[in-house]
Amino acid sequence: MNSITVNQFRANLKKVVDKAIDEHEPLHVTRLRGANFVVVSEEDWNAEQETIYVLQNNSLMKQIALSLASNRSKTLSKDELHAEFDI
Repeated sequence: MNSITVNQFRANLKKVVDKAIDEHEPLHVTRLRGANFVVVSEEDWNAEQETIYVLQNNSLMKQIALSLASNRSKTLSKDELHAEFDI
């Protein structure tokens, strides 16, 4: 993640925001006084929020694991897969 000072951020606002959006790269902005912050595109923010939601949802994670295991091992029955993943 690139890092710039808040003064650089102010001086180049459009340029650095466009770069964060176009390159899908978050930008870390540092301040001498006060908390630092990160600039990220809305598209990237939404993708990260969706990923967090899926990772925190046990039911979805079990479904993903079941699907992955089923795909990797066509020889296991559905009952065997359910037993293996405790669902």
